[in-house]
Amino acid sequence: MVNQNKKETIRVVLVDDQTMIRQGLGYVIKMQKDMEVSGEASNGEEAVKIVGEIIPDVVLMDVQMPNMSGIDATREITRLHPSIKVLILTTFDTYDYIVDGIRAGAVGYMLKDSDSQDMLDLIRRAHQGEALFYTATAAKALADALQFQQKNHESASHPDSDADSALPPLVMLDQLTDRERDVLEQLSYGKRNDQIAQHLLISGGTVKTHIHRILQKMGVEDRTQAVAKAIRYKIVK
Repeated sequence: MVNQNKKETIRVVLVDDQTMIRQGLGYVIKMQKDMEVSGEASNGEEAVKIVGEIIPDVVLMDVQMPNMSGIDATREITRLHPSIKVLILTTFDTYDYIVDGIRAGAVGYMLKDSDSQDMLDLIRRAHQGEALFYTATAAKALADALQFQQKNHESASHPDSDADSALPPLVMLDQLTDRERDVLEQLSYGKRNDQIAQHLLISGGTVKTHIHRILQKMGVEDRTQAVAKAIRYKIVK
């Protein structure tokens, strides 16, 4: 008989050109009952190959590596395997890295000197379908993305304005109601349903309904894909 209470094991691939970093991350992850290290890679090319063979749940991806950068590897992995969650784990809290990572399809961004428990929380929440960006610079990048989205939404409503006519190709965003856009914004900040309900002063059931409609309109399967798709399609400056 299958134990219905048994937790699903989250399969993680570690990508970093420093062996000691991979060993340290691996040690922490292997101590968790609900996680395992399924593979390792020392550069972007190896990462794409190994991820294709293993098909893990989550990839912890460094940015600066030889042969192929973490950003390029992320872009290739998310293109070939959209269900895999890629998390950027780097030393650099750099705006361009964050924007490039979001556009490449990453669903999370954290610095290597963060607390190990925060890293484990990032892995678990990303696996559950959340998008999380843990640095102040990342928060600014997401805020800029949402402001850019709103600007283009208003420009579409006033075609005679002087705004740039080359609007992002994410047409489905124009189909979202104002409240759905509010919920999408909160999803972009990595908020849980109960936190969104509290912030917007609506019920948890209403939040679930809005999220369901957002996913339908955007043609995606989960909240992570909704956030990634909303930002990836040139909404970020």
